[in-house]
Amino acid sequence: MSNYYCLVAGLPDVAFDGSKSVYTVERFKEDIYPELSVADAACVDLFFLERDNANILNILRNGEDAVLGERGCYSREELEEIISSAKEGDTPINGVPSYIYRFFEFYIANEGNANVIWEDVLSSYYYDYATRCANGFVADWFIFNRNVNNILVAFAARKYKMSVADAVIGDGEIAEALRTSGARDFGLTGALDYFESVQRMSENSRLQERERQLDDLRWKWLEDNSVFNYFTVERLFVFLIKLSIVERWAKLDADKGMLRYNELIAELKSGMDEKSVEL
Repeated sequence: MSNYYCLVAGLPDVAFDGSKSVYTVERFKEDIYPELSVADAACVDLFFLERDNANILNILRNGEDAVLGERGCYSREELEEIISSAKEGDTPINGVPSYIYRFFEFYIANEGNANVIWEDVLSSYYYDYATRCANGFVADWFIFNRNVNNILVAFAARKYKMSVADAVIGDGEIAEALRTSGARDFGLTGALDYFESVQRMSENSRLQERERQLDDLRWKWLEDNSVFNYFTVERLFVFLIKLSIVERWAKLDADKGMLRYNELIAELKSGMDEKSVEL
């Protein structure tokens, strides 16, 4: 296991308090990622691969017109090469995660099925891959996230009288309980120390408030489970996840502020128009 004394010592504090971090995910990728060992870089890749998942689906839907997000492991040209290779059944490109080729095997066999939710299929393969990470902390992080997402999806499916079994992704005891239990709590009270917190979130109809609670829970999990990780990749991984949370909320707050600004301008213009009519 590599130790990153200088890298960790140089990290700024990141707080989930509404303030904007001066550090960015892009800067992490430029400054820290190149210093990681091959094994540790593979762990961090799991964070960036989620962006590639979204880009892959975007290309499949929109082709050349797809506007891709940044921060993934692969460029547009690389993703297009991967997609072309997978569709043609060529030998997998060296280094490309196996779950991407598993997804394309399913995609090719079911491309004409309008009932398939491709996000769910790709997420299922992605989480199955990520939860098998050789780094126990990183694997546990993805297991935690899959459990939380599945619990929320299961309660939502039950509320709207949809198939819970079809909505839940992945395998394991938690997924199986969610798919098969008829109990109000799916028989999971006490099985997970965060189950009741997630259950309460599922009952919150205020979406942004629920998202905030969810990120609070994620932040707490990171804090509680990295106490004894000091100068290892786990500490860097925690910093990266926290950084992404802070950045996301800074953007949401900015978007909310701009929306309110536009509303105020519209109100002002409306008031001026009314006044001119009166005159």
